[in-house]
Amino acid sequence: MAKHVYTFGAGKAEGKADMKNLLGGKGANLAEMNLIGVPVPPGFTITTEVCTMYNEQGQEKTFEVIKPEVEAAVAQVEKLTNTKFGDKDNPCLMSVRSGARASMPGMMDTVLNLGMNADAVEGITKKSGNARFAWDSYRRFIQMYGDVVMEMKPASKEENDPFEEIIEQLKEEKGIELDTQFTTEDLQELVKRFKAAVKKETGKDFPTDPWEQLWGAIAAVFGSWNNPRAIYYRRMEKIPDEWGTAVNVQAMVFGNMGDTSATGVAFTRDAATGEDIFNGEYLINAQGEDVVAGIRTPQEITRSGSRKWAELQGISEEERASKFPSLEETMPELYKQLDETQQKLEDHYSDMQDLEFTIQEGKLWLLQTRNGKRTGAAMAKIAVDMLEDGKIDEKTALSRIDANKLDELLHPVFVPSALKSANEVAKGLPASPGAATGQVVFFADEAAKYPVSILVRVETSPEDLEGMHIAEGILTARGGMTSHAAVVARGMGKCCVSGAGAVKINYKTRVMTIDGKEFKEGDWISLDGSTGKVYEGKVDTKNPEMSGNFAKIMDLAEKFARMKVRTNADSPNDAKVARKFGAEGIGLCRTEHMFFEGDRIKAMREMILANNETERRKALEKLLPYQREDFEGILEAMAGFGVTIRLLDPPLHEFVPHEEANQKEMAQEMGISVEAVKALVDDLHEFNPMLGHRGCRLGNTYPEITEMQARAIIEAAVNLKQKGVDARPEIMVPLIGTVKELKLQADIIHETAQKVFEEKGAKVDYLVGTMIEVPRAAVTADEVAEVAEFFSFGTNDLTQMTFGYSRDDAGKFLPVYLEKGILKNDPFQVLDQDGVGQVVKMGVEKGRKVKPDLKIGICGEHGGEPSSVMFCDSVKMDYVSCSPYRVPIARVAAAQANIK
Repeated sequence: MAKHVYTFGAGKAEGKADMKNLLGGKGANLAEMNLIGVPVPPGFTITTEVCTMYNEQGQEKTFEVIKPEVEAAVAQVEKLTNTKFGDKDNPCLMSVRSGARASMPGMMDTVLNLGMNADAVEGITKKSGNARFAWDSYRRFIQMYGDVVMEMKPASKEENDPFEEIIEQLKEEKGIELDTQFTTEDLQELVKRFKAAVKKETGKDFPTDPWEQLWGAIAAVFGSWNNPRAIYYRRMEKIPDEWGTAVNVQAMVFGNMGDTSATGVAFTRDAATGEDIFNGEYLINAQGEDVVAGIRTPQEITRSGSRKWAELQGISEEERASKFPSLEETMPELYKQLDETQQKLEDHYSDMQDLEFTIQEGKLWLLQTRNGKRTGAAMAKIAVDMLEDGKIDEKTALSRIDANKLDELLHPVFVPSALKSANEVAKGLPASPGAATGQVVFFADEAAKYPVSILVRVETSPEDLEGMHIAEGILTARGGMTSHAAVVARGMGKCCVSGAGAVKINYKTRVMTIDGKEFKEGDWISLDGSTGKVYEGKVDTKNPEMSGNFAKIMDLAEKFARMKVRTNADSPNDAKVARKFGAEGIGLCRTEHMFFEGDRIKAMREMILANNETERRKALEKLLPYQREDFEGILEAMAGFGVTIRLLDPPLHEFVPHEEANQKEMAQEMGISVEAVKALVDDLHEFNPMLGHRGCRLGNTYPEITEMQARAIIEAAVNLKQKGVDARPEIMVPLIGTVKELKLQADIIHETAQKVFEEKGAKVDYLVGTMIEVPRAAVTADEVAEVAEFFSFGTNDLTQMTFGYSRDDAGKFLPVYLEKGILKNDPFQVLDQDGVGQVVKMGVEKGRKVKPDLKIGICGEHGGEPSSVMFCDSVKMDYVSCSPYRVPIARVAAAQANIK
């Protein structure tokens, strides 16, 4: 018969630290602390499997199954505490807390002082000799149980908590400011008013039976797994819904029994910087929730921390010592015990710990320990310090790195003090990390209008590239995480918030409206690309401090990774940035981005306007030197490494203007009528351009385009070779669905290369391969591999075509799909391993069957997402490619994949 309840207490436990999947992080660590001799109040853990049962079979069936085990566990707590649950003279009071296998601080519900009723309050008064403490505990219990179990929460954020309203009203009546100033009689009055409020709001009497209270609290904790904030947190942290939470029931220990009691939260190291400094906060005569709820200002644990805090507050040392003394000063012996315990726990877990503790009448109790949340900088420092101190080995140090958090070390951030007073006006998707503040511009070609600008668009297009590069940040009203704005911004390391639906833009009046508030051109706004938040006005930013720890982590990644990491780069500057971060080659160079600068767009439009091949070739001759120059720069910046250059991919309509003012400008430049321009735009219109005349279809319709690009690439490589530069071009044909499409393009490339070699009297090595982004290409990969010398999986389009989702329009339904659990993740952010991943795996296997040494990589946005990188390693790809600022993330993920 399956076991559903695990007990712990008095130094013994049925569980241990490695049982987090079953007992949750909190339950597993409570058991482990018992086993290593740390003082923990006795209790029991109801497993995560019961949460799953609860959600699938309902409350009645679930409680029927676990009831005998829970009753036996309560009996053990009674025995260890020498109390009786529900007894009027010697009552046993309990705390009920959640505990998922992954830490979800503050996301789920807690109930303290459970078991309180009119009899118990009298019993505790007699037993403790402290009536005020007993009634304080009773009023706290009614408030927490009323909130959590009886759902006495405000209906909207505009309404106040009914219990807090009663407290504030009584404070006003009594002329006091703090909860600690309530007398016993005041607390009795609160209990009376609380019960009346419960009856009024719910129509039910507050429960007095401790067993009814216990089952109600257990149900509430299981139910809180699916509360909105818990669901949101899981989405953010990518925690699976099916994991569920455990429930931890413990005998209460009380930090609110007077001046010899206290409660607090502590960290074995500084969670912001990673420094090896014990720190935390506590409150005398309080319960745990008081510290985090902000009801009273907590005090620092250590003397040094207290002094630092007082200095920041502008408080003199004398005032600090008298009003805000540290735990080290008020309870030196207990501080010493706590300090020894925190060191014991950190040494045992070999990681920074986040502790919760209570001091009850001079005795220390630990209520929780867990691996502490930390910033990216702290994460790197703690891992490196512990490695250098011999506390962990290299593989463990690397496994401690959350690859995504390395972003924090690479981008500007807001000054925390400035952010506190900033006014948030909108929120979109955190498309590209970092912080940006600047003046609003609505048109890309006006990005340089102000010294520092934020480009605000409904959505961006390749036409906007130069303006995006100039702007400090980008804000779009539409588009997702793989929209043009998002992808390009990440490649540039540029802060971007996309899909901010509240943003309404009127290009004619040059006004952005957010919830009725107008922002005109030139007004200041600030973007947080790490949270998706948009702020009004200027918010000060700072460059993150890059320490040597970052480089040390990268050295470890280099040591353990099997798979290489390349970058997606369209300019020499991008290539240099990526190389600085350790990129070993370019996995995707998008040639279309090169056609928008200066006179290039004019030549490109001439080519599009051409009526025959002769005219097209004349226009292409103008583009050739530009392309050659670009390729020389990129190949030189990545000398010694492969550079995959994708031939022209987007549909031609992207190169012509769609706004009337720009159409007039083009007409003037080209010496044709506006009507002719409009006719061209209409002619290029396609109902579904992403599946239309683009990619290799353009090259096979107009072979001269492929010929020009191939010549530019090969000439650039030969020129560099003659200068002694090791250029390694890899020419990629996009969007093939049949091997014949690839063969026609490959023939043109090889013929062109041969001509260049003859003209130049020199040769270079080059490869011709293809981007696998159409499902048919993956299914027929064995045929494709007969011609291709490499595969590069373009998982952006492959995801789009495999799912049948338009990534530009999926924002209308994807959030609902994620909320309803139809999808676990946004497939454009995290590779769908069960569907798209299987198409990729098939393509790899079929290609390698024909050519065992076939070079294979991935160049979609998934190339910088850790779980997707791990999948790529599992199917034995040679490399992943991602935007420059995600290279370190991919390198760490690749190393972690190989270790696993």
